[in-house]
Amino acid sequence: MNRTIKRSIAVLVLVIALFAFTASAYAAGYYIHNPMENPKAAADIIVDPDAVYGYAPNPDSVRLGAFAKYDWSDEAFVAQMKQEREAYHESIRELYQTKADMEADGKTVEEIARTVSNRRNEMRIEAYKDDPDGLATLKDSNLQKYGNETGGTPEYYFEKTGSWEAVIEKAFSTNAGADAILGLYDEYYDTYYISDDSDPTESETVAEASQAGTEPTTATLSESTPDQSVNPTGNQSKTSPQTGDTVNVVLIVMMTATGAALLSVIKLSSRKEKR
Repeated sequence: MNRTIKRSIAVLVLVIALFAFTASAYAAGYYIHNPMENPKAAADIIVDPDAVYGYAPNPDSVRLGAFAKYDWSDEAFVAQMKQEREAYHESIRELYQTKADMEADGKTVEEIARTVSNRRNEMRIEAYKDDPDGLATLKDSNLQKYGNETGGTPEYYFEKTGSWEAVIEKAFSTNAGADAILGLYDEYYDTYYISDDSDPTESETVAEASQAGTEPTTATLSESTPDQSVNPTGNQSKTSPQTGDTVNVVLIVMMTATGAALLSVIKLSSRKEKR
């Protein structure tokens, strides 16, 4: 066999192998960014090959441990929780609009920080409007930790961080582990607040779900796995593509390369036959 044809076939095999690996990895729910490299996410989740997205809540996690009892290999259950999680993400867009409007009005960073921080606490409380037992548990937890049943105040976070910008970032910070178990880690990667502070804020603390023995509701999952928004507040050091967009590009490139390699082999084979 002609050496050129052998090389073309080798290239074709390699491209097909890479294509198959990428496709299977995406289908299995693996992420471009490794959730276990995020200290906060790693504290809340464990690697679980049987889980739909490869991760499940860590039973020892303060924030997500209450949800370890559910079956995260159940595709229907995970799909339902993912849908509810995304709806909750959407609701947080209000904070970004508030921030943008206040900036346009010339408000100071401190004024913006106080407004979005207080509103974020209100939204957490509102998430439990249909769950009085869960709301009581949340308020009690907040009261013990912050001396305020609605959660940490802007003053609390300013004293802790020394920056009103950081207070704003805290208001938008989210629990990455929750997204990792629901297939959303890459999509919201740019919104995570990752710092050296390992002490969870009230939005990152899980009170035992009040509906013991039942599936978690939107409120309990959202509160225990802090909400996310798709617009970063500038606290991230790098920007990363969303999983779907990147994988689609990779697959298209690989499919194109595969087609080109296959066409090359066919042409070379045809030339050899003519000779």
